[in-house]
Parts: sequence; C-alpha cells; structure tokens
Amino acid sequence: MDNLLFTPPRTLRIHDRLLDLSTPRVMGILNVTQDSFYDQSRYPTVTLALQKAEQMLQQGATFLDVGGYSSRPGADDIPVDEELRRVVPVIEALAQRFPEAVLSVDTFRAAVAERAVEAGAALVNDISGGELDPDMFATVGRLQMPYILMHMRGTPQTMTTLNQYEDLVQELVDFFQEKVYFLRKHLVKDIILDPGFGFAKNRTQNFALLAELDTLKMLELPLLVGLSRKSLIWRTLGIKPEEALNGTTVLHTLALQKGANILRVHDVKEAMEVIQLVNCLPH
Repeated sequence: MDNLLFTPPRTLRIHDRLLDLSTPRVMGILNVTQDSFYDQSRYPTVTLALQKAEQMLQQGATFLDVGGYSSRPGADDIPVDEELRRVVPVIEALAQRFPEAVLSVDTFRAAVAERAVEAGAALVNDISGGELDPDMFATVGRLQMPYILMHMRGTPQTMTTLNQYEDLVQELVDFFQEKVYFLRKHLVKDIILDPGFGFAKNRTQNFALLAELDTLKMLELPLLVGLSRKSLIWRTLGIKPEEALNGTTVLHTLALQKGANILRVHDVKEAMEVIQLVNCLPH
C-alpha cells in the first residue's frame, strides 16, 4: 500500500478538466528546431510537426511538448523572436487539428510562454525552473497554467561545467522546496517536478539520481522524467542516440517503479508498452 504521507497528487487540472495521473502518462517530444541532439526528433515545419503529432496521439500520448530552443549541451542561443517564429505557428496548428491533446510549450522565456498559451498551449515546461527569466513565475501565475519545474544550473551553454554537488538529491529537494514556495506565492496551483536528468549532472550523478528518484515523492507533487535517448544511455553503452531505444526502455521501467507520473519521450508506442506492463505489477 502507498504511504499516504508520500503519495503525490493523482490529478492535474488542464483548463476545465481534471487529468487522472493514477496511471502514468506519456509526453511526446516535438522539437521545432534544427539542432536537437537526436536528429529524428526534429520537426522544423508545421506539416512535419502535425504528421508526427498525429502518430504520437494515435500511439497514446497525452501531452505534446513543443520546443523551439535546443537545450542540448552547448546549443546555440537564439533570440526570442526566432523562438516565437518556430513555436507559435506549430502550437496554433496543433490546437486546431488536435483539440483533445494537451499541448505543452518547452521554454524558459516568459514572453514565449505567454504567446504559446494564447496560441493554445495548456502547460508550461521550463527547463530553468524560473532561473533564466525573472518574469516566468508571475506570468504562469497570471495565466493560471500548470507548470513543469525542472532543476538545472546555468544555461544549456554552461551547464556541463556546473555539476559539483555535495549531496545531489538533497540539493534537488532544497531547490524544489524553495521554488515551489515562490510559485505558490504567485498562485500557481498545479506544479510538476522534473529532476532534470542530463542537465548540470554527469553520467554517474544521473544514475545516482535515478536510484534515489523516489526520495522526491516526499515533496508530494507529480514527477516528470525525461530520460529518452539521453547520453547517460548511449555513452554508457558505447552506441549512438539512434540506437538507444532499448536502453531508454530499461530506464523508463526503473523510473516508473520509482514513482514517475509522466514520461517525456521520443518513442511513444514503446513508452506506453512500458507503462502497461509495469502497471500489471502488484502495488
């Protein structure tokens, strides 16, 4: 039986409906960029994004996460106008074609989040946890949007040099507690935590974090995990990101057993199969 003290909320409010998270959900990745680390996840035109979105929804995705700023280590910085040019038309087209989908915008910029919500996004996914735009928390609170709070240090350009921790998991707990306090002050009601695998964390730290992921349940908020085809998999196995699906499935299994509520993935069908099988285990 679940320890009631450490059971995260099982619902997420999306506009006027409650989304049940008692069975984990899948978030499909739609990168409208030219330089994301996994080239088969790049959909730089509206037509390509719509085609991939349709496939992901048919395979069982609940969320579609649209990002126009590559967050791979060392990625080029782009201006706000370029990010808006990439993201807004895709979200508008997705909202019109797939009204049942929950659209998320992957951005750390408040101005992009606001325009994306106007275009049809229902969720803001901020890799910086509010660190890179001081207006983000106030904007999300004013918009009354659910918010994915991810842990990262620095920027995509500097994060690989900022992975020194005395106690990684405890520092994540402290980070999340502080950020949630300020989000609540801005009246943000629905918060999802993302520990930020691969962001300012080396390979050893990523595996240690996965082993202790269930510690974050003490924060009593839903957990999103993004492990799909990341370098901790393919560097460990000595393969390429294109070959990392099997390793991704293994780590997704472990993440679900440690309490993940949402898997953010490139490969929806396989992630749905993991959820279905893990859900058959006695709780």
